[in-house]
Amino acid sequence: MLPISPYRLIYNSMDDLKITSLPGADSFADDLTKLITQRFHHLGPDYRPRTHHLLADGRPKYTNRLILETSPYLLQHAHNPVNWFAWGPEAFSLAEKLNLPILVSIGYSTCHWCHVMEEESFEDEGIARYLNENFIAIKLDREERPDIDAVYMAAVQAMTGSGGWPLNVWLTPDKKPFFGGTYFPPLDGFRGANMGFLSLLKMLKRAFQEQAEQISTSSEKLVEALNKGMRPEAGDALPGPEAIRQTVAYYKDNHDPVNGGMSGAPKFPSSLSTRLLYRYYSQSDDSTALVIANKTLTKMAQGGIYDQVGGGFHRYSTDPFWLVPHFEKMLYDNALLTLSYLDGYQATRDPEFKRVAQDILEYVTRDMTSVEGGFFSATDADSLDSQGRREEGWYFTWTLNELEEAGLTTDELQFAKTHYLVSERGNFEGRSILNTQRSVEETALSLGHDLNRAEELLCSARKKLYRFRQTKPLPIRDEKVLVSWNGLMISAFAKAGLILSKPEYLKTAEKAAGFLISHMITDDQLMRSFKDGQARHLGVLDDYAFFIAGLLDLFESTGTIDWLKQAQALDTILALRFEDSAGGFFMMDQNQENLLAREMPAYDGAEPSGNSIAALNLLRLYQITGNSTYLERALRLFKSFSGNLKSRPMILSEMLIALDFYLAKGPLVILLKSGQDPKGYKELLDVWRSSYSPQATLIQVQENQIEELSKIIPALKGKSCLNSKSTAYFCIEGSCRLPTSDAVALGNQLKTE
Repeated sequence: MLPISPYRLIYNSMDDLKITSLPGADSFADDLTKLITQRFHHLGPDYRPRTHHLLADGRPKYTNRLILETSPYLLQHAHNPVNWFAWGPEAFSLAEKLNLPILVSIGYSTCHWCHVMEEESFEDEGIARYLNENFIAIKLDREERPDIDAVYMAAVQAMTGSGGWPLNVWLTPDKKPFFGGTYFPPLDGFRGANMGFLSLLKMLKRAFQEQAEQISTSSEKLVEALNKGMRPEAGDALPGPEAIRQTVAYYKDNHDPVNGGMSGAPKFPSSLSTRLLYRYYSQSDDSTALVIANKTLTKMAQGGIYDQVGGGFHRYSTDPFWLVPHFEKMLYDNALLTLSYLDGYQATRDPEFKRVAQDILEYVTRDMTSVEGGFFSATDADSLDSQGRREEGWYFTWTLNELEEAGLTTDELQFAKTHYLVSERGNFEGRSILNTQRSVEETALSLGHDLNRAEELLCSARKKLYRFRQTKPLPIRDEKVLVSWNGLMISAFAKAGLILSKPEYLKTAEKAAGFLISHMITDDQLMRSFKDGQARHLGVLDDYAFFIAGLLDLFESTGTIDWLKQAQALDTILALRFEDSAGGFFMMDQNQENLLAREMPAYDGAEPSGNSIAALNLLRLYQITGNSTYLERALRLFKSFSGNLKSRPMILSEMLIALDFYLAKGPLVILLKSGQDPKGYKELLDVWRSSYSPQATLIQVQENQIEELSKIIPALKGKSCLNSKSTAYFCIEGSCRLPTSDAVALGNQLKTE
């Protein structure tokens, strides 16, 4: 894989950096050369170019326009010999002026096959020369611009029947796609391919020149299809519980009874919604739903997809056993899985689920949190091996020798080796991915230890293994802060803080939310990405929806009214700029760049769709404020998606969680804290924590704030603490049962919900 220069770049003057012309491309204009040189100095002496093309002193031979960007993914390509442009008017104007086809290559910084294609094709001087002479080449970070990625992913899926990253799509100068695919090997016959990337470029250039009319006609038809296909299927009636039952039946028919998750491989955690199954179980007492969810969470946490030493989950498993992952770690996966394990813990009280949730949050706090409080996006699958080569998974895998070098005691070594199934042969390219097929108690029994001793051995061994692993070269970390993914992680920390009674988690969530509010809201609009002190790119639906959800979770977990007010303010912007009058939300602000199609996201994949999260946000806002406008908008959204929810409800599992919330007509639980009875308040709150009431909404209020907050939350009007004791009110559809200060009575109310 691509080396990173071991040299620190130190320039004594602006003239020290010599910019070599890219193969087959004109020299940069003086003003651009000056900008690039200034950018080098801004990056500082610790900047290390990522390229094969290095001069003897470690300086890069080639530098292109991407050096001016802040995206870690674009910067990875800044020293390719390809004449890359970032997405923008400069590239399209030049393509139109020269009548050249456009290659848009889309990926993200921790994408393994993006790295492979870079090394094989975009670092190749011959391929770069042909590309520079005959195409305008654009690099795009899908995590910064999911709106653009969605359009061209849909186009490639329509053309080829599949998609993925790297995503490579060829456009006419007016942005219309005429060919596309994912990874292409560089040359004919390479990796068994009939046609390599260079031959494909030559074929597409000839087609662009000789079949211009045909390309124009077919691309026009494709654009028409995109505009129709990127909208949900509407219906006349609101969806009912059948959509949920149909999806649960689908999970029952297709789940893996041995390994959990869905049958087959690869295995994605998101392909089976444990959160929906737990909610269904809470309403129906369907034990099969509970068993499927429990099995999935248990087997994932035992597998190699889970980082047994450092905490957190890798992207997905390449096999049916959750053993061999693609080793990148994504923030959104770990936020969503934290929520899943918290649901599992509340529904079952299984301490292992609690441990995994805490483990994920410890990993995020330690390795993925900026000094300012925002959360970083991802870490790479690849890292440097002992020979200085970039290899997938090297950092996360072990040999017996490395286990012995980590300083473990004899008992610790024996326990770790046995529990994590480390062998001389290994299970991944001669190395071992740590995993376990049994509980700590079972391993303890096999080795003759009692459970307490076994847990001590495993805890101390993990700490030593982690410290030893930190001496290896670390995988590259993508340090951009994305609002949408931060919103998901704010929800994870806020919910964990409430459920597990961990005030430090609440402080982490509040700090992250404060960072986003301070740095990512400008000119009355939300931005998307933050890196190197700059907020860039207008926010899309996911940014608003996920952050609003995080703010609502913070309000529910802390009782701080400012989080609710901020959620309402962002929803007002969302309604004004993103909402369709018929219901539902577009991915893009109506004032954003005019793309070929304006998507209304209708699929819950690795990340939930913004519409699914927005639906639940609206229902929660209605539940809290009593403002019927929120409910009306949520019902319009459901109607806009009712065709999908009838024909293919399993593609909208997160929206089904919102539908379940609506159909359950769950209670509003108001806890009033008396200044004279903090102990009683804690007892009431502990009852809430120990119950599993996913369709309920919690409002925490200090006694002296009731009158003020009742202006925003009308349900508080007339409420008071009984006999100066902290008091709970259990309300359903505007009607409240007799208030109680008795924790047992509140528990009984929640059980009969």
